[in-house]
Amino acid sequence: MLGIVNRVVLAVLGLALLAAGAAVLTGWWPFHGRHAPLLTAATRRRYWDADGWQWWAVAAALAVCVLLALWWLLAQLRSPRLPALAVETDDGAYALLRGRALEEAVAAEAGALDGVARCRVALRGKRGAPALRVALELEPHAVPGDALAALAGPVLHRARTSAGLPDLPAEARLKVTSHQAERVQ
Repeated sequence: MLGIVNRVVLAVLGLALLAAGAAVLTGWWPFHGRHAPLLTAATRRRYWDADGWQWWAVAAALAVCVLLALWWLLAQLRSPRLPALAVETDDGAYALLRGRALEEAVAAEAGALDGVARCRVALRGKRGAPALRVALELEPHAVPGDALAALAGPVLHRARTSAGLPDLPAEARLKVTSHQAERVQ
């Protein structure tokens, strides 16, 4: 979802800046030529001598735009991955399991399944409710149902027990690798 918002915001911002740049460079409306001042003397007198509430409205609108831009920038920097999980030990204490370690273990196990060419795993969610996103790239001869059953069965069961989680939801995305036709000589 964030990717779609990014594309739309960047496209609209790019078009607006392109139009503004073209209007300034060409001296087109509302600038009345390349050598004319942006604000006429009458306009300057009209707005500078006014009560001043318009300038507060302009400043507030610009402040809102800056805050929205900062929020968008922070959303870009925030990682959707979960850095660590708290795993309960038998003595009542907790140990931290790195999210990357769990991702690599599940990816190695799923990548070793029959018919899987490549596997990428991402641990997402919150510490109290983690979830796995698994992207399997299948070989052309692989049966998707078998690969999915093997992933949902022993691979995810081992991940749940090793992390001490009774429930670890997973979303699997399957893709078949393209293959080239073999030449017969």
